[in-house]
Amino acid sequence: MRKKTALATALVAAAALTLSACSTGGDDSGKEPVAEISAPGDVKPGTVLDRPYTKPDLVLTDTKGKKFDLREQTKGKPTLIFYGYTKCPDVCPLTMSNIAIAEKTLPKADQEKLQVVFITTDPERDTPEVLGEWLPSAGDASFIGLSGDFATIQAGALQMGIGIDPAKKEKDGTVVSMHGAQVIAFSPKTDSGYVLYGESTTADQFAEDLPELVRGENP
Repeated sequence: MRKKTALATALVAAAALTLSACSTGGDDSGKEPVAEISAPGDVKPGTVLDRPYTKPDLVLTDTKGKKFDLREQTKGKPTLIFYGYTKCPDVCPLTMSNIAIAEKTLPKADQEKLQVVFITTDPERDTPEVLGEWLPSAGDASFIGLSGDFATIQAGALQMGIGIDPAKKEKDGTVVSMHGAQVIAFSPKTDSGYVLYGESTTADQFAEDLPELVRGENP
């Protein structure tokens, strides 16, 4: 598929500066959500990075209320990490759904190896309980949902070139959350984030690449 390119680092830098603006009604009263999506059109799915990311040293809280050490508990495992939030009207649930669909095409043994980690960008509303209810419907019950202190979450995201801003309530009551929509794949061999996927990545494209990602190979 996509070959390693010298432009990868530049593309990642551009992606880090471009955030998706997702807005939802602040009172969840059933109003039609408004979403504005802006992403660099030249960031292709499955870009193999020439400078892999180091996995963030994060200790957050999982959906069972237990501490989750991201580095230690995903060490040596193929891992996909995505930052988003449960009230996102489009990009976040679509990304989780696409990964879930793709994961089911893997042999059972490989499905059990793959770690999919969803880290909230809106921890004030996305408590462990909320994440625990949302992830099975948006993606899969096996997905790991993490919440915690926003500053800690933001710092971890920036280590992977993903920009996120605190959720902001507008005068009309809508809540706007700005966050990068990249999925980063981490190798089970090196624990480094070596492949970047943009928000336009389809379930079929994830399914095509997952066998290699599980083995820690370039897709």
